[in-house]
Amino acid sequence: MNIFRRGIFLLALGLGGAWILRTFLYEPAIVESASMEPTLQEGVHYIVNRWVYHVHVPLRGEIISFISPIDHETRYIKRVIAVPNDEIQLKNKTVFLNGQAQEESYVMYQRAKEHLDGDNLGPLKVPANTVFVLGDNRDVSYDSTSWLDPQTKQHLYFLPYENIKGRVVKL
Repeated sequence: MNIFRRGIFLLALGLGGAWILRTFLYEPAIVESASMEPTLQEGVHYIVNRWVYHVHVPLRGEIISFISPIDHETRYIKRVIAVPNDEIQLKNKTVFLNGQAQEESYVMYQRAKEHLDGDNLGPLKVPANTVFVLGDNRDVSYDSTSWLDPQTKQHLYFLPYENIKGRVVKL
């Protein structure tokens, strides 16, 4: 009987440890679309560091996992382009951050010669406690350039901090 209790205790300890690890520290994520290619491939598993944003706020260039500001359920993975007090502008698919054109070697355009909604935007100032995010595969990404509030049909350009679940870590 002592071995049985010990087995139950070890099982409970393992399950409790796994729950703490997944809830507060790390969790798995899968890239479900091509919106982050070529950086992250569709169908590949990654780890989300859930504790990092308890230490510091999201930084420009970080790839984050977050809950949609539209339906508050769907998980997305995108890159932080602008942080609070930044001025963001897109001109003919080029990102201008605080007036400076950005060199983004990680970006891909599948429809580079087409003019799409979101190719020209702003300038917009990023409010406190929010970020502006884009997918690396810009022409197929559902991100800050394309979100619309379902009730008002107004653009939602900024992702609130509270929607951010963590930073994506490559394995």
